[in-house]
Amino acid sequence: MIHKLFLFCLLIGLALQTDAQTFSISGTVKDKQGVLPGASIYLSNYKNATSTNSDGKFVLNNLKAGNYDVLVQMMGYLPFTRNVIISDKSVNIDIILKDNTILLNEVVIRTDPNRERYLNMFKEFFIGKTPNAEKCKILNPAVLNIDYDDEARTLTVKSNDFLVIENKALGYKLRYMLQFFEYNYKTRIVYYAGLPTFEDLKGSKSKMRGWVKNRETAYYGSSQQFFKSLYAGTTKEDGFIINKMIKIPNEQRPADSIINKNIKRLTKSVKTVIRIGSAENDSLMYWSKVRDMPKNISILNRADVLTDTLVRQEYKNLKTMNFKDQLYVIYTKERESVEYTNMSGHSVSRPLDVPNYEISIINMLEGPLHFYENGGIYEPRSILYEGYWAYEKIADMVPMDYIPITKK
Repeated sequence: MIHKLFLFCLLIGLALQTDAQTFSISGTVKDKQGVLPGASIYLSNYKNATSTNSDGKFVLNNLKAGNYDVLVQMMGYLPFTRNVIISDKSVNIDIILKDNTILLNEVVIRTDPNRERYLNMFKEFFIGKTPNAEKCKILNPAVLNIDYDDEARTLTVKSNDFLVIENKALGYKLRYMLQFFEYNYKTRIVYYAGLPTFEDLKGSKSKMRGWVKNRETAYYGSSQQFFKSLYAGTTKEDGFIINKMIKIPNEQRPADSIINKNIKRLTKSVKTVIRIGSAENDSLMYWSKVRDMPKNISILNRADVLTDTLVRQEYKNLKTMNFKDQLYVIYTKERESVEYTNMSGHSVSRPLDVPNYEISIINMLEGPLHFYENGGIYEPRSILYEGYWAYEKIADMVPMDYIPITKK
């Protein structure tokens, strides 16, 4: 089972004032010699972007009160990020960029014969394997620093520059400041964190119609929509059913001490006299299989989880939830894609009377979990996804301020 911990920006769109109020983030971009015209300014997870004028100044308008990550990019300089909180007034910041010495100095590149294979692994676990992923292309893979640890069996990827991804399925160009990526082959868990920005691709009217449709498909049933619905208290109306998956001890599995004692005893016996089909061999195989049995069994409680008992309001426009066991989330307005159904490693068990709806499981790693009105999660490392939300990755992501045209 491949799990995924979706890692988006840490603080997204916290609205602290009334919806009618909007503010701005402005500032000046410089280096050690003076102002820098033409620097690109982005807001992580949004399409809002601008560039500095001839005096190195910029303004990002029409922002609600909240918490934002400002990203700055300019050729020859290291990417810059700054977390900015807007409470009751606009914010002005000064930004100083540092030279990118990797570009300025001559670098000796050692060819890694396995790089292409590791890059394909990264694409699979970061971009995904959905139909949308097939239409995504990394335009600058050279910025990726890829490392594979044979002993730990972990693939790690980092970057000192924006990773540029063209998504022709959804009509976006993403600039992704990859902060961390790790896939562990032992646990089969992938973690990644970064700051994405979105830009609309140009296309014909027919392409744009296709992008509108694909974006809606990507949004509906997503974890982003779920948390947005959970915040608004409209999960049922929006097609989500929430159950609990309860873990109980597996009574068929003896204690580790008993298993290990028998395996140790039988291993000595087998080493002394090796006989194919002997009772010792059969017993050793039996206890080895018992050792592989799960320590816990998951049981699905079909009673609906009431959102008013699951969620509480701790701060204005910031809600919190904490739970034991697992949340079993069924999205009833879409069916599993054929590609997902045919792919091993992601699917979760379902009751026989439940159609092939999209099913996801939420594991609470470290609670409580805080989330915002737009579906943004304050500390995404608090949870781990299984099922459909683990299947959908960067290729199926839309901006946090995305609003669908049609309603399901």
